[in-house]
Amino acid sequence: QVQPVESGGGVVQAGGSLRLSCAASGGTFKNYAVGWFRQAPRKEREFVAAITWSPTSTYYADYADSVKGRFTISRDNAKNTVYLRMNSLKPEDTAVYYCAAGSLFSQQTRNYDYWGQGTQVTVSS
Repeated sequence: QVQPVESGGGVVQAGGSLRLSCAASGGTFKNYAVGWFRQAPRKEREFVAAITWSPTSTYYADYADSVKGRFTISRDNAKNTVYLRMNSLKPEDTAVYYCAAGSLFSQQTRNYDYWGQGTQVTVSS
């Protein structure tokens, strides 16, 4: 059973960048789609980005409209790690960011079976 473990969160000024990492613990991400979600205080958890499984460097990615052009999701199968590069960060990006693995490539939280504990991202204005 794979356990996603997030890292890389922190405090950054508006306009800055961060790279989040999601490592597979206790298993691998092989054959799993991996998604990033976020949850701000008093708000529901929302989709950020997702990436399909692929044994090659060719894969599909999907993004929420709010992050398109600013965030990039990628995966390194050799390291069993998925990354979320976040550029041009805005205060409204402040949230706890969660990584999740599932058998379906989806924007829906219900389609992801394994969730990490989350990492806090705070963007100051």
